[in-house]
Amino acid sequence: MKYLHTMVRVSDLDASLHFYTDLLGLKEIRRYDSEQGRFTLVFLAAPEDAENAEANNTPCVELTYNWDPETYTGGRNFGHLAYAVDDIYATCQHLMDNGVTINRPPRDGHMAFIRSPDNISVELLQKGDAKPAMEPWASMENSGEW
Repeated sequence: MKYLHTMVRVSDLDASLHFYTDLLGLKEIRRYDSEQGRFTLVFLAAPEDAENAEANNTPCVELTYNWDPETYTGGRNFGHLAYAVDDIYATCQHLMDNGVTINRPPRDGHMAFIRSPDNISVELLQKGDAKPAMEPWASMENSGEW
């Protein structure tokens, strides 16, 4: 058995690509458009995984965009995606500066949660040891669900 990908349905492909690529920094590995099936698949990998994903088709996140409008609910029951980041504070600040709500701030210097435009929970974890607690994160309250 081999793990292939995690599929996330998205309602606005442009907004989702902005979130996952421009803000989180994932790289688009490949894309497939199906005229007959009326959908687009976009496969994304973390920067450190991109080369291996392109060369060896290793696991990616698959954004599935159905061309005919649908309403998706229940993002919380999916669980979450998780990514290790070089600097949890800088990453969260960048996301916040670009309008992303930090639902669970990195008070511990180790873990934060955010939501995608389609309400998918994304966990961010500090690579290596946790950073020392610092403001404004240390006293920031949770916001919404994560």
